[in-house]
Amino acid sequence: MTLNSRAQLRIPPCLHLPGPLPLEPGRSAPAIYLSLPRPLPADWTEEETRAATTRLRFPQVPGVGWGSRAWKMRPGALAGAFKAAFLVFASLGAWFSGYLLVELLPEVQLSSTVYSIQSIGEKPILRAPLPRRQKCDHWTPCPPNTYAYRLLSGGGRDKHAKICFEDELLVGEKMGNVQRGINIAVVNYVTGKVRATQTFDMYEGDNSAPLTQFIRSAPAKSLLLMVTHDDGSTRLKADAKNALEALGSREIRNMRFRSSWVFLAATGFQLPEGLPREKINHSDNTKNRYSGWPAEIQIEGCIPREPS
Repeated sequence: MTLNSRAQLRIPPCLHLPGPLPLEPGRSAPAIYLSLPRPLPADWTEEETRAATTRLRFPQVPGVGWGSRAWKMRPGALAGAFKAAFLVFASLGAWFSGYLLVELLPEVQLSSTVYSIQSIGEKPILRAPLPRRQKCDHWTPCPPNTYAYRLLSGGGRDKHAKICFEDELLVGEKMGNVQRGINIAVVNYVTGKVRATQTFDMYEGDNSAPLTQFIRSAPAKSLLLMVTHDDGSTRLKADAKNALEALGSREIRNMRFRSSWVFLAATGFQLPEGLPREKINHSDNTKNRYSGWPAEIQIEGCIPREPS
């Protein structure tokens, strides 16, 4: 039996057949589906359309069937298949390359690389080196062959007075030797070593005479560094004021209740002109930093050592 009529097979006009298709009785043929053109011909009947989509079996004859030249795949479909295959292989290649990169590179180097990539968009930050700490917390270092000193009065109840000499805290809260009144440290000018420290309460007790004796007994070539904490004037008598005035104080007679006061003096030699030596700040309820107390004050400087 030979089918040579499109009407018999209900084959759409768009499908090209190489010739008559022989059908042998009892022989199995491969099944295919015929695709309909889009849009369907206007002259087709409903029966023709249904018949054209019916599953047919064709014999396997030379020149006809899958892979034959008669039924060729459209060029667009073939290109799409190649593109899909290319994308699959490219994805697999990229994944495998990433896997090798992770396995072969050291963890530290990989982390550094990732951080460098992430930091590309960040703005550069200039990190200035921290300033070097100077003796007694000076802003600038003292010249060679000089002593650095810093005198800080107390402020209020909790900010204690301090005496620092050559970066050593001679009087202060950490030393446990600062109290209410006038705090004094005596330093050997030749060696730079502390000779004695003492506190004199000027609010309670009779400590003006002991203060006078302590000052006058300081050996020659000594530095006397003095700071007040809280009140240093209530029980300060004339003999003590005279002794301090003899050392060069210009503010001792101006001291009032709870005045902040610092003073640097020397025995047996003269301090250089222009060296910060004395400062005072009086208590004033309209200006006080603390309730009932003025702000703390300080002086600092560099004392030339004795020529060797």
